[in-house]
Amino acid sequence: MARRAAALGLVAIALACPAFGQVPAPTHANLDYAPPEPPTGNGHKLDLYIPAGAARPLPVVIWTGGSAWTADTGKRTAGGLAAQLNPAGYAVAGVSIRSSSQVKFPGQLHDIKAAIRWLRVNAGKYNLDPDHFGIMGDSSGGWTAAMAALTGDAPQTEGRVGTTGVPSQVQAAVAFYPPTNFLTMDAWATRKCVGAGCHDSESSPESRLVGCAIQSCPDKVQAASPMRYITAGDPPIMILHGNSDPLVPHNQGEQLYMALNKACGDAVFISLPKAPHGNWNGFLTNDSLREAATRRSTVSTGCVVTDPAPYTPTWKTVIEFLDRHLKK
Repeated sequence: MARRAAALGLVAIALACPAFGQVPAPTHANLDYAPPEPPTGNGHKLDLYIPAGAARPLPVVIWTGGSAWTADTGKRTAGGLAAQLNPAGYAVAGVSIRSSSQVKFPGQLHDIKAAIRWLRVNAGKYNLDPDHFGIMGDSSGGWTAAMAALTGDAPQTEGRVGTTGVPSQVQAAVAFYPPTNFLTMDAWATRKCVGAGCHDSESSPESRLVGCAIQSCPDKVQAASPMRYITAGDPPIMILHGNSDPLVPHNQGEQLYMALNKACGDAVFISLPKAPHGNWNGFLTNDSLREAATRRSTVSTGCVVTDPAPYTPTWKTVIEFLDRHLKK
């Protein structure tokens, strides 16, 4: 019962749409980027939000929202992102991938790569710039964004879902509170877990994703860690994580940043001591969540490191990061 309550709480928080103002409707809704599987599912569908009147092909930011991998609804919250990014000159693609009840890992990675490839192949039809793709997500969607960003040069991770033979690289990524090393989640949790309420449980979202109790199959779990795929050719990544997160420990985002730091990758880590899980919009708008936040970074050129310093993240933070890497 405790595990069920915890899982339902994670899904409810991850699926909750953060408070936005006017949220646009998709310009194109429920596009199939691969054959529907199952036929009535949403796991291979995407929505496009395209600003009107663009004179040139637009850079694209792909969004997939979190659900603890329990639902194929990742595109559901993309309208909130489009409300911020469309006026800044970006097309937004809300992408749904299959849940862990529909397919086990690496199926979810194969799905997001199929969506990227489909968008690239169809860029001309929708006035998109195929050379400037970014990806964003929160929670399990943050994991999806990090995995997609770090495996663009790993052909063994492509899979055969949908369109093949097209690059799946992205040029920038933003991950909100991503799980990155499942094997250490309980060790760094904000409070001691009990029995079925632990990430190590065979019924946890992470165990259901890989198809086994995570501590019993470390090789499968390591294959689902974005850190495993870090190379010198990776795109810049921004990570935002709350230190009061009771579901995905703060250390998960920090581990990814430090792995990128040690590899001299382009990375930014924004830590919000008072922020819990969920409400990614609040990370950029809510003063109570942003209080005492810090920013640190690593730049690949010269492996220059900036130590943590007080910083208040806003939507301007994200847009300037995207502009720097997607509007060259």
